[in-house]
Amino acid sequence: MRAVVVAGGTGGHIYPAIAIINKIKEKENNSEFLYFGTTDRMEKDIIPKLGIPYIGLSMSGLNRKNIFKNFSVMKKFFEAVNTAKDELKKFNPDIVIGVGGYITAPVLYAAHSLKYKVVIHEQNSIPGVSNKFLSNFADKVFISLPNSAKYFNSKKVIYTGNPRSEEIKNVQKKSRETLGFDKDKKLVVIVMGSLGSTTMSKKIIDLIPGFDNKSYQVLIVTGKDYYEEFLKENIPNNVKVVPFMDDLINYLKDSDLIISRAGASTIAEITSIGLPAILVPSPYVTHNHQFLNAKELEENNACVIVPEEEFSRKKIILEIDKLFDNLDLYSKMKESSKKLGVLDSASKIYDEIKQLIG
Repeated sequence: MRAVVVAGGTGGHIYPAIAIINKIKEKENNSEFLYFGTTDRMEKDIIPKLGIPYIGLSMSGLNRKNIFKNFSVMKKFFEAVNTAKDELKKFNPDIVIGVGGYITAPVLYAAHSLKYKVVIHEQNSIPGVSNKFLSNFADKVFISLPNSAKYFNSKKVIYTGNPRSEEIKNVQKKSRETLGFDKDKKLVVIVMGSLGSTTMSKKIIDLIPGFDNKSYQVLIVTGKDYYEEFLKENIPNNVKVVPFMDDLINYLKDSDLIISRAGASTIAEITSIGLPAILVPSPYVTHNHQFLNAKELEENNACVIVPEEEFSRKKIILEIDKLFDNLDLYSKMKESSKKLGVLDSASKIYDEIKQLIG
């Protein structure tokens, strides 16, 4: 298979794209790939390191506050379309796969105009501007969460889940004991993204004294930018604080509860594992999509939502105690989370692409 993959901006787009690439490689090891991304976001460093041919396009998202600035955005868009057309003709793909971010718009528009087969994948409960626009040109639309279906043409939509979840299924579990935790005590993991969060760091620091003498243990991943602030605090013996963990997903497989944001990748990870969650959606993202992601889990009894403004020592300790003190409630949440996980997502996407390209 000759596949063009387009995704950019955040890990929530890039890592599902890599999961699709890996699945195609697994099924057809003689496949060839071309990856389109931006010139100034994280994919420009991640993708070339994987040995995947990369083309960077200069592109910006729409400016919702000052519409006059969108003249330059549209200029970049059409320049990117022309560049994409040239590169697509040279590569001549069997399929063009868009996995999110504004960079997908010019490439998939170009691919459609050249009559190539096009599919898109939406990670969030509510789709972004690019995927809403591109769904008009896509042959198939893959979605991570069932609620997304209502935003697209029902004849094109296929519920596949997030392809990242299938990779997580195969990740080796690492024992909490290797971090110095007691294997017989419950473990709570608190993480607010790889970089952390200014507002949440202050709230989590205030939370720490509440864990003293609790029967459970706590692992706090601060984010690299905030680690020093945590070191100034008195840390109870049952709490460990680290700045960052490359292998956090391995340890999540041996934990009992996560307190985190509600990005698309996080949702894929916790539902793949079947991990009960207290989710604190970021209020700073477009369309409030983290809240809507979390809401879909909450409606299926797979998580508890605590809005950022309500996050406090009293509230969080109460929610943790409520879950750990009620075995029936905890077990139902674990089971519900697992039911939402799609453990063959990347395989489903591969099968649908194969069917499309014949």
